[in-house]
Amino acid sequence: MSAEIINELCRILQERKNADSANSYVAGLYAKGTDHILKKVGEEAAELLIAGKGGDQNEIIHETADLWF
Repeated sequence: MSAEIINELCRILQERKNADSANSYVAGLYAKGTDHILKKVGEEAAELLIAGKGGDQNEIIHETADLWF
């Protein structure tokens, strides 16, 4: 993965972190705290594991993108 993609992802997350939590799911997660963020990361990781077991490359890519975000 290129550093450019990671930097862009960080920029977007920082921008959304500072948004109104009523209008941004990401801002809402930040407002709820670390435990809610970690729960979401765990959910996305589990979805990626299930997709990996299924072997559908498109689903794996989709779930990987969700986890990274």
